[in-house]
Amino acid sequence: MLLRDNHPGYITWDEFEENQRMLAENAHMQKRTSRKSGRGGRALLTGIVRCGRCGRMMRVTYSTRSGTAHRYWCRGQAEATGGKPCIGIGGVRVDRAVARQLMEAVAPHALQAARLAVERSMQADDEVRDALLRETEEARYEVALAARRHAAVDPDKRLVARELEARWNGALERLADLEHRLDELERQRSGRPDIDHDVLIALADDLPAVWNAPGVQPQTKQRLTHVLVREVVIDISEPTNEAVVTIHWHGGRHTELRVARVSVGRYPEDRHPGAVEVMRTLGGHWPDRELAVTMNRMRCKSADGQTWTVVRVRELRERLGIDEFDPALPREQTISVDETARRLGICVGSVHRLIGAGTLPAKQLMHSAPWQVPVAALDSEPVRIGVREIVDRRPRNFAVLQDEKTLKLPGIE
Repeated sequence: MLLRDNHPGYITWDEFEENQRMLAENAHMQKRTSRKSGRGGRALLTGIVRCGRCGRMMRVTYSTRSGTAHRYWCRGQAEATGGKPCIGIGGVRVDRAVARQLMEAVAPHALQAARLAVERSMQADDEVRDALLRETEEARYEVALAARRHAAVDPDKRLVARELEARWNGALERLADLEHRLDELERQRSGRPDIDHDVLIALADDLPAVWNAPGVQPQTKQRLTHVLVREVVIDISEPTNEAVVTIHWHGGRHTELRVARVSVGRYPEDRHPGAVEVMRTLGGHWPDRELAVTMNRMRCKSADGQTWTVVRVRELRERLGIDEFDPALPREQTISVDETARRLGICVGSVHRLIGAGTLPAKQLMHSAPWQVPVAALDSEPVRIGVREIVDRRPRNFAVLQDEKTLKLPGIE
């Protein structure tokens, strides 16, 4: 049978239960559906976001080395039955929507809370100081009383004199302890910077600026969120392509948000050029086979809604009176992005970055058309410097191998 407060303990029972709750939240490796504590990272809702379909706590993954982009996802029955994950959504937009709700929930009372916090802080310091002063005054009286009693005792009564001396020493120790605590409190009050009421009120009145300040750590935002929010439930609305975010606040209130999802992999509608426009722009610059591949990549459908083949491209080109590609005509020697990456010994993404920065000259007749990279530009000094910077940023154990030999960069020893 448990007997509370039967013996004096190091901590109170309430402190013990609070420590147990914090330990339970920190136990991330246990398979439970209760909320978890934040463990760092830039995700705002770490440990309190729940799947709206299966009820499990959602995990956080970071997709970039810098950790600026993250994703909330639920594995569902994948661990037990090997099925597909339940749902997943990018976390940046969700965090911004929840942060705006936090600002709206706190902003109307921020000014009043700031003033009240200042008043209570000063009042608490004054109450502690007054209590210590009263205890110190009482202790001085006890010391004086013990001294008079010790002086009035008969020296022949050694046992009584020894007891009164022990009480006198105890009163002196208590007085010294209280004076030390009083001096420490005064030192803390004198060393504490003065509170600028105007600055505090300005910060409370502009919480978004404080929240987005460069010096605010993600852990601080997570703790503030855990104080106000009990949990956040996320579900996906497929018809509207939105994330349905339900915020459960501490105190029993609920807020539902709808966050638009990023349309990944959907070709923009305004970039669907017509087949005639594409043929008039690109016809004669590449063989019919490459034109068919390009038109299919551009989501350019034929009149009957079919994909493009070499036969369909040739028929459209001949109907428009566009000459066939002639490799014998004098042209500037160009290569594709893939061939450029192979010759420079870098990836295709690095080639696109060089083109976007203007380091590598290339031209594109229209959007989504193949890039044409001049071969002569590969040996230019800006390109060599740009490639060298890309290679220097690679990990030390990284090597580009082709045909079991290390691929050397042109002009770079």
